[in-house]
Amino acid sequence: MEITLHTFLIVCPLVFLAGLIDSIAGGGGLISLPAYFIAGLPPHYAIATNKLSSSVGTAIATFRYCKNKLVDWGIGIPSILLALSGSTLGANLALLVNEKFLKYILLMILPVVGFYVIKNNSFADKAKENPLPRKKVCLIAFGAAFVIGAYDGFYGPGTGTFLILIYTGLARMDIRIASGNTKLVNLSSNIAALITFILNGKIIFLLGLTAALFSIAGNYIGSGLVLKNGYKIIRPIILTVICLLFIKIISG
Repeated sequence: MEITLHTFLIVCPLVFLAGLIDSIAGGGGLISLPAYFIAGLPPHYAIATNKLSSSVGTAIATFRYCKNKLVDWGIGIPSILLALSGSTLGANLALLVNEKFLKYILLMILPVVGFYVIKNNSFADKAKENPLPRKKVCLIAFGAAFVIGAYDGFYGPGTGTFLILIYTGLARMDIRIASGNTKLVNLSSNIAALITFILNGKIIFLLGLTAALFSIAGNYIGSGLVLKNGYKIIRPIILTVICLLFIKIISG
């Protein structure tokens, strides 16, 4: 398909913003994936190319978390394997779905994902008076890695947010460790889906690699920031992009 300068001008700034947000609290896909749709890419190409740019950016944020020892590797290594298998399954399912039907799925999923992100007031680290036994923490984390990994391969937006909510809410993990492990799982599921899409020729490499540079910048800056009231800015941005995506899908 034809890619114009207009396409880059729409996608790249939004991918930068998505990387910034995603590195802090997840949910960047709520901005980056709609950016590709708004620019006019068909569903399969939009999802696949988004995986390329987001994977590169997520790798930068993951490296910074690992460098600062904010990863529980006992949970992280099995989660990586589960996320890889789940994401491969999800990506293959996405390729089997008709593009028109996929649009209808997006219309149903996007508002739900957006609702959870918007309703989540804070990811502030709260003291846990009753921490779970290690075995239960592992079971919850492993289950989340496979299920959310499959969701990431199939669609994607909100993956990081869902993982952080599960890790901190259900598994009661420390927010900093939860964020680091979220990046490990997110990167693994992105890579598995990316390989699947590459093998099926669904990626627009020039656009994806250019956007990846903006994703790197956003993720690098975001992973080094501490934003107390970040969601006051993020919420209206997500709402605006969701509205634009709805208009694009309905009018298209």
